[in-house]
Amino acid sequence: MPPNPLDKLLKPRFPSCAVGIKTGTASVVQLERSRGSFVIKRAATINLPDNVVRSSFEESNVLDPNGLVAALTDLATSAGLLRQKKWSVTLPEASARTTIVTVETTGGSRREIEEVIEWKIERTFGAPLDELRIGREELAANEQKQARYLITAVRAAVLAEYESVLTAMGWHAGLMLPRHIGEQQWLTNGSAGDGLLLSAHEEGFTAVLLRDNRPLTLRSVFCDTAECDDELHRVLLFYRDRAGSNGAATSLNRLLVMGDLLNKQRVAEIAQETLGVNLRPLTANEVGLTIPGDLPFDLIAAPAGLARLAW
Repeated sequence: MPPNPLDKLLKPRFPSCAVGIKTGTASVVQLERSRGSFVIKRAATINLPDNVVRSSFEESNVLDPNGLVAALTDLATSAGLLRQKKWSVTLPEASARTTIVTVETTGGSRREIEEVIEWKIERTFGAPLDELRIGREELAANEQKQARYLITAVRAAVLAEYESVLTAMGWHAGLMLPRHIGEQQWLTNGSAGDGLLLSAHEEGFTAVLLRDNRPLTLRSVFCDTAECDDELHRVLLFYRDRAGSNGAATSLNRLLVMGDLLNKQRVAEIAQETLGVNLRPLTANEVGLTIPGDLPFDLIAAPAGLARLAW
């Protein structure tokens, strides 16, 4: 069986180059490490025509494979990375689904526990298991000592579309994950306290609360732009109740907001109103990433985050 590109193995050898694909844009990044921080060595972004990629969990994503091949070729050429063959890839956020599955029972055989996990995956994502490509990472148990797993799912047919484009270019992707997993790497710097990522996309936003550099809670919110404030209030209240059950709500000290559909200043105001913490969204330099020129952090944070896994 070929390796699953959704899987994040314990000690893999990942490339320092990554490509990020989303509706309307694509980016490539080559990262290098310098004195404990990270520096963009090469990078470029390109606008994609409307009829090339459409982000969707349910439907076809790559509407024009030849058009995407041509765009990625131009992109890699402009960055001086056309001869690079090994990549990590961030997929459009709306093309994948991520959740945390908790296994309440501790009894039963291993196969019975697997059946519980599989049933929860199908119920959560609304699709039969054989139609999905699944990535699974075990997390720390909760306070009740129940097992927890971070589950990422992409429809097999959708993933095959992206893999076909990469194969046509002679590229090999050892890791393909939704954008927020790349972005959240910039909060896993060993700092004490909790970090909150809010990653906006065309269908809403993904919110991930990190504790000890691992996801504690994760919410995928589907809403219109006009509804974002209300939904963000609800998410932060949920975090206050869940993550702050032992007085830890005030340990939230890092906030990363990605995507134009979330107003960074408004997010900071809502965090102050809801949690009573004065947080300012972090910049690239503050998370240890040096970006030369005027490349937007929002566009390259996700692929750069996966490229960071090379170290």
